[in-house]
Amino acid sequence: MSERIEVLIHGVAASEEVPGLAALGDIARFRCARTLDELRTALPGAAVLLGWDFRAGDLEQAWDVASDLRWIHWGGAGVDALLFPRLVDSDVVVTNARGVFDEPMAEYVLGLILALAKDLPGTLQAQRERRWRYRTAERVQGKRVLVVGAGSIGRAIARLLRAAGLQVEGVGRRARAQDADFGVVHAVDDLNRVLGAADYVVLITPLTAQTRGLFDAARFAAMAPQARFINVGRGALVAEGALLAALRSGAIAGAALDVFVTEPLPEDSPMWDAPNLIVSPHMSGDTHGYREVVAVRFAENLRRFAAGQPLENLIDRKLGFAAG
Repeated sequence: MSERIEVLIHGVAASEEVPGLAALGDIARFRCARTLDELRTALPGAAVLLGWDFRAGDLEQAWDVASDLRWIHWGGAGVDALLFPRLVDSDVVVTNARGVFDEPMAEYVLGLILALAKDLPGTLQAQRERRWRYRTAERVQGKRVLVVGAGSIGRAIARLLRAAGLQVEGVGRRARAQDADFGVVHAVDDLNRVLGAADYVVLITPLTAQTRGLFDAARFAAMAPQARFINVGRGALVAEGALLAALRSGAIAGAALDVFVTEPLPEDSPMWDAPNLIVSPHMSGDTHGYREVVAVRFAENLRRFAAGQPLENLIDRKLGFAAG
């Protein structure tokens, strides 16, 4: 039998915390690290790193001892926290858990749109106050949605929203007149021009140097006053102060955020009390059993790695996301 691959799991005390790894004992030996000191001890000799809980800051600080590392598999969809300059400039291959979170996040976005349209937060608040607060609600059928981010998650969102009767268009790096999922994809350079036509704006673009702070005061000013803004991408895509100002002034009708610049969201954050804002704790893609699915995808790629076959879900380190 050929020599087993040395795999380091970052973020667990024991390999048993990751489902299904025992079945890979024929091709891999597993070591674990939770802290920076443990990581610096465990990295030398490791050819593969499985990022299980996204503490990429530790990896950057330990990069000088990662001399044997050839492949990093990131157990999430977004890899922005991982791509520090020395890794980007290296030959280390990066893959992610693309596809695992697409449908769950699409369901979550549909749920948020329904919650905003039907004022479910207001209903729950009235129930807590024992108030019989009758009012009419909005319909979602026929409403216009602009999905900013045309990757696999954005496409899953578009398909589900279309099935629910909403009109969906996308925003990507390049414009496309005909697209199977979005119908029309606008170029990001035209974002201000097309924002005003949307009843809902869903943000799911990767966080890169180009998209950081993408939604600022000018973007919110370009939105229609009846529009709602939903961010399930990354908190740093949004200038949070500008969003708060837009909500408080009524420049937009509401918002729902699953991601924030600082997470967990501090108890004293003004976001908690912002008008017409739904706050959730970065959970839009996490469903019962998702860790098992992530582990299966890693196992499939590890067997490919052991066999010298091309890996799936390759990340373009320069772009900051999967190019395919």
